Amino acid sequence: MPFKAVIFDLDGTLLDTIKDIADSMNTVLKKIGFPTYKTEAYYYFVGEGMDVLCKKVIPEPHNTPELIKKCVEMMKIEYQRNWLNNTKPYPGIPELLTELEKRKIKLAVLSNKPDAFTKLFVQKLLPQVNFSMVLGETPDFPKKPAPDGALYIARELRILPEDFIYLGDSAIDIKTALSAGMYPVGALWGFRPAEELITSGAKKLINRPDELLEIIS
Repeated sequence: MPFKAVIFDLDGTLLDTIKDIADSMNTVLKKIGFPTYKTEAYYYFVGEGMDVLCKKVIPEPHNTPELIKKCVEMMKIEYQRNWLNNTKPYPGIPELLTELEKRKIKLAVLSNKPDAFTKLFVQKLLPQVNFSMVLGETPDFPKKPAPDGALYIARELRILPEDFIYLGDSAIDIKTALSAGMYPVGALWGFRPAEELITSGAKKLINRPDELLEIIS
């Protein structure tokens, strides 16, 4: 049976966001008196939400709950200023989404980025795409890799989980897909290596967005 819907991760899958995340977080670290990191280091810091990002970048034993909370608040302000400096869709993503819409495939986004940011990014950078649902981090659901958000999307779209492809670039995404009973596909243009995706249980790895069309059909 052909797949009827695709859930996409956001950072590292639809959008290349790493430079603006790194620049914003490094600015915060300077302000609170801690060392900064190279952009490449952030490939392994992101993916689990802004609170975990702050916990990872602040050295122990300084990463107390109080300082992490302050860091998150500062990061939200800094990121709001800088998120559009370099962030853009990956090559081939707009074309893939357009083709999937033509094929009547339902499209959704599920991210551990704060919900307001997730919706803003999609509206501003992929305005031509009619996503059926866009969901970021919210108190209503535990973060990925918990399957709750993915299963909520499936219920709202009235499509069985097994009829979904889940496309993401990290172990968190693959684990989310497997826990939700969806078909996990790894995006090799993102933030994490093929080994991580394979070890996590990805059924397919794709090098370019248009390769997803072969799996759909």
